[in-house]
Amino acid sequence: MRSRLLATAAALTLATALASCSSPAAAPVADGDGPLVAFYGDSYTLGTGASDPAERWSTVISEERGWREFNPSVNGLGFVNHRDGFGDGSGDLPSLIIAEQPDIVFVTMGLNDAFSFDRAADQIHSQIDTDLHRLKDALPDARFIVVEPFWYTDERPAAIETIIEWVADGAADIGADTVPGASHWIEGHPEWMASDGLHPNDEGYAEMAKRMDAELERLGL
Repeated sequence: MRSRLLATAAALTLATALASCSSPAAAPVADGDGPLVAFYGDSYTLGTGASDPAERWSTVISEERGWREFNPSVNGLGFVNHRDGFGDGSGDLPSLIIAEQPDIVFVTMGLNDAFSFDRAADQIHSQIDTDLHRLKDALPDARFIVVEPFWYTDERPAAIETIIEWVADGAADIGADTVPGASHWIEGHPEWMASDGLHPNDEGYAEMAKRMDAELERLGL
């Protein structure tokens, strides 16, 4: 019982911390002449906890491959959580990605939705499919990489396991490439966490970049 209470308290702390952010805003596109690669994600893709954005995993893998990175990821974002509109032209994150017409799209969402699962499970399930189909329909020639939702503690609520399944099903529906296992990448390594105890530090992001690099090589990228 005590472990469940501690896990719940930690989840509530993370949910509160990750929700304290501004609405999605356009991010600069990295210079270069390589493929344009967009990242649809939350704080773990934005790079919160890193000493510099250059240390986040998305920038590391982009620089290694000569990609032009477009990363408008937002702290606290989920398929439902902390959304500023749902395809209504108000500048939600999918609309920012569609406007850039990227060659490759990474989707790294779902962590924050675990905190709303009890009250919004049906909406989360529906919105996963809606977002993925919306992006695919608007970007039919883009290659999609759907990453298993990241997770931040060794204890795992049933909600995150269900969301992982829904994201995998949604990826299959649009014919996306998938990166399984990402929810375990920093498991068991408290030394890879930033001082807030919620996000990776530079070492943690380096490990995520290493794991992602291996997955992308498997996919031929």
